[in-house]
Parts: sequence; C-alpha cells; structure tokens
Amino acid sequence: MPADPRRNILVVVVDDSKTIRRSAEVFLAQEGYKVMLVDDGFKALGTIADHHPQIVFVDVMMPRLDGYQTCSLIKRNPDYRRIPVIMLTSKDGLFDRARGKLAGCDDYLVKPFTREALIGVIDRHVRPPVQDGETADR
Repeated sequence: MPADPRRNILVVVVDDSKTIRRSAEVFLAQEGYKVMLVDDGFKALGTIADHHPQIVFVDVMMPRLDGYQTCSLIKRNPDYRRIPVIMLTSKDGLFDRARGKLAGCDDYLVKPFTREALIGVIDRHVRPPVQDGETADR
C-alpha cells in the first residue's frame, strides 16, 4: 500500500486565535498533513525560513504584523514567493479581497471554516510530492 502523499506536505497556520489554530490542526492532522502552528506574523517568517512549508494560512487581523504585511513579505522573498499564501479572515468584502491580492495572496478562506473548505484550498494549490516509483504525470 503506497504511503499517503499528504504526509509530506507541511502546512503552516498563522493565527492569533488559539481556537482557530487548534481547529486547523485537528482538521489537517486527521487528513494526514504535517502542521506547524504560529501565533504571529514575525514568528511565521522565521518558521517559513526554517521549515519551507508547501502552503501557509495567515490570519488577516493580528497584532504587530498583520496578515497583509506577512503575506507581502513572504511574496517579496525570491526563496518563498512560490509558496501559496491563503488569507484567513472573517472579513469577506470586495475591498478585503482586493487588498489581499495586492499583498500577493493566492486565495481566501473565510472563518469559521469547515474541514472540507480547508482541505479544498490545499488541494487547489498544492500538488503532493512525487513518491518513489511514481511519475509526475499522474
């Protein structure tokens, strides 16, 4: 039986809400993803540099460094700009989405989110790494 390719996908969730971080962790772990939780944008930048995740979820409203600033810093760095950054927000207005696009975000996920919505975003933006013995043209 082949190994689950999701085991090789690292997801970083950046949110100052312990409840949101915990919900994401439970949903992602149940699906077999590796998960790192971070509670602020500054810490997120270090985590990304140290661990090179395949996708990052960032809360819009955080103290010190908000989600737009965090996303912008990730996308300006040539080493990390290809990492999909998904904005987590309870604000789903046109202005908020436009501001996220200007910062470079790849998608939006509205809180509170469901397991299906969270996994769906990952499926849209991350292709599991090719396993030994497989071809890239699956």
